[in-house]
Amino acid sequence: MNQTSVKKARKALVALPEGTTRGETPSLKQVYLPQSHIKAIDPNVPLVIGMRGAGKTFWWGALQDPAVRRLVASQSTRQSGLTEDSEVRTGFGVGIAPDERPDKDTLRQLMANNEPRTIWRTVQARHVAPGGHPLRKRNTWAERVEYVRENSEEIAQLFYQRDIECKKKNVYFMILFDALDQCADEWTDMYRAIRGLLQTALEMRSYRRLRTKVFLRSEQLDETKIGDFPDASKILSSPVTLNWSRNELYGLLWHSLASGENGSLLRKFLADDDWGRVTVTRKSLFVVPRNLVFDEEVQRGKFHELAGQSMGRDRRRGFPYTWIPNHLADANGRVSPRSFLEALRKAAEHTAERYPNHRHALHYESIKQGVQAASSIRVKELQEDYPWVHQAFAPLNGMVVPCKFGDIAKRWRNERLPERLKEETADGEVKLPPRRVDEGAKGIREDLEDLGVFQRLDDGRVNVPDVFRVGYRLGRKGGVKPVR
Repeated sequence: MNQTSVKKARKALVALPEGTTRGETPSLKQVYLPQSHIKAIDPNVPLVIGMRGAGKTFWWGALQDPAVRRLVASQSTRQSGLTEDSEVRTGFGVGIAPDERPDKDTLRQLMANNEPRTIWRTVQARHVAPGGHPLRKRNTWAERVEYVRENSEEIAQLFYQRDIECKKKNVYFMILFDALDQCADEWTDMYRAIRGLLQTALEMRSYRRLRTKVFLRSEQLDETKIGDFPDASKILSSPVTLNWSRNELYGLLWHSLASGENGSLLRKFLADDDWGRVTVTRKSLFVVPRNLVFDEEVQRGKFHELAGQSMGRDRRRGFPYTWIPNHLADANGRVSPRSFLEALRKAAEHTAERYPNHRHALHYESIKQGVQAASSIRVKELQEDYPWVHQAFAPLNGMVVPCKFGDIAKRWRNERLPERLKEETADGEVKLPPRRVDEGAKGIREDLEDLGVFQRLDDGRVNVPDVFRVGYRLGRKGGVKPVR
């Protein structure tokens, strides 16, 4: 690429999308369907799991839009029955009106006197019921739950009749549930709610066209807590996990560049005339060529034309193609696509500011800055979801990892961390505290391992992946510098 093209490519990288927010329906240009996610949109798959940022809420929002359903159905080589005229409702999630689903406080009150299964069956029945149905005339969730509990035979008939109607139309009626971390402040209540919801998902499978799809975070899937009901294995044995392999992360990058600013230049640079097209609602959208997704040598070559061949003055520092996802992965090897794109976007901004005449679109020092920025975002997301994690890391500021767990436990004990978390939990000040807080430092360590924040090495030491280490200001010899 000549210098003019390099600057245009850099500008396109700066313009990479920042991702959708919770409750926001993605635009058609934002929809990229990894091969491994195809089953996640299948109406016949009731349970989808993944870490934060893996795409659960993205697909929850996307499936509500008929145009998006048409797009993903056209891109799917596996016929799932998903169509734009399928009926899709939202049983729980961000941005839904209180009349469409009970909020956290209402759920807590309802669960004090009702089985969670009955509550979720009420939510589903209200979506299935036609406008003049008696259930629609009940104004509060307490009244609706009581009606469903007292009229079980009539509700069964309601589901049966709607199933027949959908079968005749050859469409699915799908009710989506997401953001269940917001259904309770205590793990016990959350597990009860999720268990009841999965019971109804299993019951929906007895129908031909009525379906429930539940999006859960990985740490919410504790089978010992949510799987103690008959035939639970039929739901829990084969969930779809939303993971992003390295090749799919780069596929997402190519998709975003092809559809964004200076898209024609980037499409020509990446694959010349091999781009496919799909037309949805009169919009022509580009499809990433297969070799740009599945041929690692092609991917590596194209990215290194944008970022250079090494992470320093020679190749001993690593290769950008592998270095970036490796430094953005958590302890379980998972990379958030939002973090990946953010790291590249910030790297392009930094390059434009500090190395405007660099012969590549990205400078290796700027890539390191991009990883720092992505780390800060992951840490903020973690603090939003689990505030106790910030409390656990505060005493560790300045430590160098890997380190002995005894050194970490000592700092926690000096700060009375386990005791303070128990006290704050009892006072209701901590949202979703460590599940194993009663086990002290050992339990907190295991919870951090479940979240992918701590990594237990073979010799028992604790390591913290760069994507969290940098944001939490921990050191590592030769690693990316912590955020200051």
